[in-house]
Amino acid sequence: MASILHYFLALSLSCSFLFFLSDSVTPTKPINLVVLPVQNDGSTGLHWANLQKRTPLMQVPVLVDLNGNHLWVNCEQQYSSKTYQAPFCHSTQCSRANTHQCLSCPAASRPGCHKNTCGLMSTNPITQQTGLGELGQDVLAIHATQGSTQQLGPLVTVPQFLFSCAPSFLLQKGLPRNIQGVAGLGHAPISLPNQLASHFGLQRQFTTCLSRYPTSKGAIIFGDAPNNMRQFQNQDIFHDLAFTPLTITLQGEYNVRVNSIRINQHSVFPLNKISSTIVGSTSGGTMISTSTPHMVLQQSVYQAFTQVFAQQLPKQAQVKSVAPFGLCFNSNKINAYPSVDLVMDKPNGPVWRISGEDLMVQAQPGVTCLGVMNGGMQPRAEVTLGTRQLEEKLMVFDLARSRVGFSTSSLHSHGVKCGDLFNFANA
Repeated sequence: MASILHYFLALSLSCSFLFFLSDSVTPTKPINLVVLPVQNDGSTGLHWANLQKRTPLMQVPVLVDLNGNHLWVNCEQQYSSKTYQAPFCHSTQCSRANTHQCLSCPAASRPGCHKNTCGLMSTNPITQQTGLGELGQDVLAIHATQGSTQQLGPLVTVPQFLFSCAPSFLLQKGLPRNIQGVAGLGHAPISLPNQLASHFGLQRQFTTCLSRYPTSKGAIIFGDAPNNMRQFQNQDIFHDLAFTPLTITLQGEYNVRVNSIRINQHSVFPLNKISSTIVGSTSGGTMISTSTPHMVLQQSVYQAFTQVFAQQLPKQAQVKSVAPFGLCFNSNKINAYPSVDLVMDKPNGPVWRISGEDLMVQAQPGVTCLGVMNGGMQPRAEVTLGTRQLEEKLMVFDLARSRVGFSTSSLHSHGVKCGDLFNFANA
């Protein structure tokens, strides 16, 4: 009897989905791109977005996690929606989410607490704490755009978007204030890019343009942005993209290979000569991350990097370090900081240039520190590129062709900022 009632409840909710969709905006042209506005949290240097979810739609602030497996939100407090569903255990939705664990919540039914549903493990990407929650599905809305204009188009909906109702304790540490969950952009089956591409028929590709400035918004653009947004203010903002192979770890994380590092053309040393014992890493493994604000280097790389970096600047300019940074300078005694070149993939591969402003952090008035962290002997990757290195650049994650494109120069050289790409006034 309970299963029959559960069936008719699911049927009723499906009808409510159809009713909701009848009132939504239907684009007059095929959808080429969808856009998620993203903001910089000034206190942490991390990036977050207001997702439009539920029925009626409401904004849900979530952290952007490039390597997260899926969207998870806290459903324990004030989750109200007419269209929430909890798929049966062993259902098609559970298989799609690659979960075969069954849950039965003993309390009264509510979003995140049902009987005979699927369990899905979620992770706080800052603390790496994990928690088991319920697989749910509900409406998600996102702005469509044709890419030929700076105006964001209408909201279009994914009526049965899969996500996890994660336990509230995952929100307790490390995340920006008021965040209610995490939007995973990783390679897992129900990550944000994969569900959007599947539902709207988009190319399996997304582009990030993260704003450095908390007062303006950047964007994550799902679909083939290089071909649909090529002309911006009469210039080709994608013309200087360089591509390097993209690999996916067993955890669904995005990795590239850095062959060597140069500072002001002085070689640090080839990464393939590092003898480390990083679990699951291959030599030269570099993770691209939005869950850390700064570059993180394995200890051997860090020691060589900081030594060569310091040699490029006057010794009398060095000052006592300011935690958590290890190398700091009197900014009044330095006119320009060294640039860093990451030689990608092979000895003559494309060069990812990181300017001084992408590396240095003002730690105190008159004191600037190298924003590079010592990751110890066994970090998750030999090199991790953080949000500071991704800001004010176009990064194209081409999942279909297993490659990532990066701007060889910042948007500033074109007189453009990430906040200029779209009119975010109504977003």
